Amino acid sequence: MPHHQDIADDTETQSTYECLVCGNIVRADSHPGECPDCDGGFQNRAMSLE
Repeated sequence: MPHHQDIADDTETQSTYECLVCGNIVRADSHPGECPDCDGGFQNRAMSLE
């Protein structure tokens, strides 16, 4: 299989992040920093919490 066919053509680059304190969920292109609701830290929901 040619290399250019290995990956689906997906133009969406945003990830989903969840606040570890209050559970607020946001979508962003990069890590959003601190939660605007409680100043807690965000975790990328695609990453394991372990």
